[in-house]
Parts: sequence; C-alpha cells; structure tokens
Amino acid sequence: MLVLGISIGVALNVIFANWMITILLIVLFIVTSTKAFFKGVETWKKETKTKKEATRSLESNDDRNEEVVGEPPPCGPAGGAQTETKEYKKQQVSIIENVYWKELALLVAVWVIILALQIGKNYSTTCSMAYWLLNILQIPVAFGVSSYEAFCLYKGRRKIASKGDAVTIWKVRQLVLYCIIGLLAGIVGGMLGLGGGFILGPLFLEMGNPPSGAVSSATATFAMMFSASMSVVEYYLLKRFPVPYALYYFAVATVAALVGQHVVRKLISILGRASLIIFTLAFTIFLSALLLGGVGIARMVKRIERKEYMGFENICS
Repeated sequence: MLVLGISIGVALNVIFANWMITILLIVLFIVTSTKAFFKGVETWKKETKTKKEATRSLESNDDRNEEVVGEPPPCGPAGGAQTETKEYKKQQVSIIENVYWKELALLVAVWVIILALQIGKNYSTTCSMAYWLLNILQIPVAFGVSSYEAFCLYKGRRKIASKGDAVTIWKVRQLVLYCIIGLLAGIVGGMLGLGGGFILGPLFLEMGNPPSGAVSSATATFAMMFSASMSVVEYYLLKRFPVPYALYYFAVATVAALVGQHVVRKLISILGRASLIIFTLAFTIFLSALLLGGVGIARMVKRIERKEYMGFENICS
C-alpha cells in the first residue's frame, strides 16, 4: 500500500499547486510532531515508573542479602551470568538466518511490478488508454498483496518478531486502518517528496512497537527504502529529479544519519531512556515544518507579487 500511495502522491504533486503542497506540509509536520511529542512524554513517564520499581526491587534484594548468611551456590557467583551468556549466544543468529526471505521476496516482487508499470507508463502517450490502464493495474497488485498479508496476520500465520512469542490478536478494523494509513503515508510521501518515515515512525509507536532502533526506527527505515526508491524513479521519469542536487544531499544525509545514530545510542546507554528517540523525532519533524514551511511561504509570496498562476495543473499537459 505504501508503494501504491507513492505513485498516487507523485501524480498529485503534478496536479497540485505549490502553495497547496506547502500548506499540507506544514499541517502534516505540526500534527505529526505534536503526536510524537505526547507519545514521548507518555513513554518517559513509563520509563520513570519502571526505574523507580527497579530501584525499590534492588534495595529490597540488598536488604535480604544482608540478612542471609551462608555459602555461595555450587555454581559460583558467576554461574548465573555464565548461563545467561550461553543462552544469549544460542539465541544469536547470522544476518542471513534472520531475514524472512519469503516476505522480502514478496516486497521486492511488488516493488518490481509497480516499477515496471511506471516505466511502461512513461513510454506511453500521456492520458491515453494504455497510460490509464498501466496506472490502474497498480491497484490490484498492491491490494492483493496487502490483503494476503492482512489475512495471514488475522489468522495468526504471521507474528510480530519484535514481540517475541507474544500472541497478538488482530481485529479487522485495525488491519484496515493500518492499510489505509500506509496508503496515506505513501500519498503524502510521494506528493511532498518524502520517504514516508515521518508518518511511519509515529505509526509504529502507536502500534505499540518499542522506540528502540531495532524496531520502530529500523522498520520505518526499511519501508522507506522501497518508498523512497520508487519516488526517485518516478520523479526521474518526470524529469523532476536533479541528480547533482540529490547526490549532495544523499552524502550529507548519510553522514548525518550515522552521526545521529551514534550520538542517540550513546545518550540512551548513559541515561537509559529510549524515549529520547521519540523526542528527537518530534523535534526533527517540528524543525522541518518551520524550515520547509518558511521557504515555501516565501516562494509563495514572491509568486503572488509576480501575479503568477497558482491553480491546479493539468496532468495531461
């Protein structure tokens, strides 16, 4: 659904005027950052409560240990730690074994099919019968795969790996809602030139996934790999993709992502609060709303002063 939304969003980007996209961008970022901030506050309170309970439990154990006098257990003081280490090592698997190859192949297949339809559409006459047919064919592909995965989750054939052996009871309404949100994330991402991570990150938090880098952030980044690459191809086919500009920001974003991940990981290890990731996400989105919104408004004012046309564009032109 995310990839289908990207295709729809790119088409809407061609139709909508710049000022419409700017306003939508500001509203979306403010709403998303606000929700992420309140989610961070909620997580912070839970972490504080957990820390207090852990401190009380530790103090209680210390008091009991002072009262009990006896010999150490036969396994030695480090016996328990050794057992835990062995069990942990048994649970570790290689990257290849950790990949769900069937699900990955299904995602890649959907990406390739929709990409092929987009390329075929580019070589057809705009607004011709073949053009619209290639557009419409994306819908059954996306809906078919999404319905299959939703059915597997509903029947319990799929499990959320981050929740371990915990059984998640999925409701039909819940699955439909997540599919719609994924579609909307793709539409907004394609229309605004984003990867969809600004929506997927808070969405995964709302679904109950922990904010650690191994779950919400990693899942959102993995999904963005498909959506962002699809956006790049579609904008390139529309001749709206300046390659030098993109390469420059790719290099800057890569370095910034690596540095940011390292810094946040250090802060989490020192403070012991994963909610810092949520606050960082909220701050980044809000800052993006101010910067991108400010630039968009400035350009909109200039176009008004020059009395340029600011209405809808014709997709067939």
